[in-house]
Order: sequence, then structure tokens, then C-alpha cells
Amino acid sequence: MHGYVVKKLTSVLSYSKVTNQYKIFPLGDAAITLDMGNSINEALNQKALAMQLWLLNHPFEGMKDCLIAYSSLTVQYNPVIVKKHYNLSTTVFAWVSDYLKRAFEKSVQTGHKEKEVIRIPVCYEGNYAPDLAAMAQQKQLTEQEVVNIHTDTIYNVYMIGFLPGFSYMGEVNERIAVPRKQHPTQVLAGSVGIAGSQTGIYPLNSPGGWQIIGRTPLRLFDPFVPEPVKLQAGDKVQFYAISKQEFEEYHS
Repeated sequence: MHGYVVKKLTSVLSYSKVTNQYKIFPLGDAAITLDMGNSINEALNQKALAMQLWLLNHPFEGMKDCLIAYSSLTVQYNPVIVKKHYNLSTTVFAWVSDYLKRAFEKSVQTGHKEKEVIRIPVCYEGNYAPDLAAMAQQKQLTEQEVVNIHTDTIYNVYMIGFLPGFSYMGEVNERIAVPRKQHPTQVLAGSVGIAGSQTGIYPLNSPGGWQIIGRTPLRLFDPFVPEPVKLQAGDKVQFYAISKQEFEEYHS
């Protein structure tokens, strides 16, 4: 079946691992970040998503954008509008900082939520997987074992960045975790790579340093459609293997 194939996954959004330990700091005079720690942690990522949702539902005057990373949230704002609208007696940074603290306190989500698992076809053969053989040798695995391990996991999309639609997913099984290349190479759109405990898909042709183990025929970024980015933070993804023939016939 062409396109996305989905199934239901019941997951618990639990913030038992989320503490009140965070830092808030400015990014210039028109942006602010709340950082819960430099780690790949699904609970912290879900908390950042919950804060983003709360802020989008409760925006303050002058708020321009709200972006998340692995375990942080950044808000861009117009300081002139904030200062004028709220007639502040304090600094704009202090006021927005208090607003972020409120978002952190108000955005707790608990309970069950059904998520759709997005299944993505990947060809792990030949030229579509230029680094697979060397990676398998390095990890003392067969190429098929690497493919089996990579397709056996349901990955969390932690954030979108680097390129439009580039999805940072994790965490890969430690048996196939490999470092980035020392020097970037030219990578084709649709290439599926691994870097450390992360896996991801290049949406465009680009230089890149991830170890490329396959390629998907799906377009993850298309600026000419209403929703140009196909994956979003918080999505669940599972890869499945297809042959070179299936790849070449995918859009026929």
C-alpha cells in the first residue's frame, strides 16, 4: 500500500520523570528558552510538547512563535508589544519568564492517549544504503541484523530541525548506535541515517554526517502542499523494509 500505513498505539503520557528543575535564559532580546536538561528523554520531550500546546492555547500579546527541542522550549516575541500591552513595571524578560513558569505549572497531562504509528518504507539495499555494510562490520552484525534491529523499534519524533522537515527520532537500540562521520558527505533526500542514539530522515538533498543505512521513497517535505512537513514532534514512527524494485515502483 502506498503512502503512510498507520496503526493505533496506546501510550501513557506520564511526567513522573519530570521535575521542577529547569533553567530559563534569554536568546537575545526577543526570545527566551526554558531548558529541562540536555538529554534525550521522552518524558521531558512530552512535557515540552505540553507546554507548547498550552502556550498556543494561551498566547500572550506579542508572542510570535513557540518551538520545542528535545527537552526545551523557546518562545519568540516582540518586546515592544509586550512592554506596551501589559504596561510593565519590570523587564520584558522577567515578565515572559514568569509566563513560562506558569506554562510549566499548568501544562501537566496525565492519562492515556492513542497515537498513530506512522509506518515508513525503507530500502536497505545497494546504493540506497551506502554505509550499511561498513556499519554492520563495525558493530559485528550482519546487514540483515542491522535492518531487523532498526525496524523492530517504534521511534519517538523528538523534534524537527536542521532542514525543513528533518526528523530527529530515538532512541535506536545500542547495538546499532554509531557516531557521526568525521566529515560530511552529500546525502540524497529520503536517506535514513543513524547518529549516536538517534535516527532520522533527510527530507532534502544536503551535506550530512549521519551513517546512511537506507532510503525511503516518501517525500518528507513538500513546500507545495497544505502541510509541507509530514512528521511532527510527538509522532511515533516505525520503519519497514522494502526491496529495490518496490522502491523504484513506489510512485509508478
